[in-house]
Amino acid sequence: MPEQEGSPTTRVLIVDDHRTFAELLAFALGAQPDFDCAGWAGTGAEAVELAARERPDMVVMDISLGAESGLEVTRRIREATPDATVVVVSAHRDPDWVVRAAQAGASAFVPKTGSLEEMLSVLRAVRQGSMLVSASMFGDPPPRPRVTDDPAVASLTARESEVLTLMGKGLAPAEIARLLGISINTCRGYVKAIHLKLGVRSQLQAVVKAQQLGLVEAHSDG
Repeated sequence: MPEQEGSPTTRVLIVDDHRTFAELLAFALGAQPDFDCAGWAGTGAEAVELAARERPDMVVMDISLGAESGLEVTRRIREATPDATVVVVSAHRDPDWVVRAAQAGASAFVPKTGSLEEMLSVLRAVRQGSMLVSASMFGDPPPRPRVTDDPAVASLTARESEVLTLMGKGLAPAEIARLLGISINTCRGYVKAIHLKLGVRSQLQAVVKAQQLGLVEAHSDG
């Protein structure tokens, strides 16, 4: 949903070695009242330099920059501008890449085969604090059955399962706490417990693994 008039504009740096894709995305962002393109970089060095100079709110990062790894560039950008949110875009749809992106510091993963509407929806959700995988990432394979005999699943409490379900919908801890009527610190405690039991280190990784186990459905912005 577009932001209301008067809301701050999100400045987005585009990092992609395909100039046509970058220019089309920049044009699309410029047509939105709540986004603005902070620049375009086609190499890792350019991306880190631009990020340090322009201080964008968000970076849309191609996972492959020619011979360079977009995930390594993501790590460098996160070191240079830790407040910038990184959204990884890729032609890869293997869930393993999603986990790698999360480990590099990305907050969301969007396949290049997705629509522009989906891209904008993900950017808006991430801006509000959500950590998610684009719905089309898991759109083709049939849903996996719930793995009830997995030790991680068996050890989740009812409340932890409830929190995990809301995480799977792309909600941030503050939103989950408000919906469940609990404090943010209590909610963070549940999130940490979920991370420990699922063997993950971030909310994005937790959601990916939960989707793989059939515990939550892929996030949809329908």
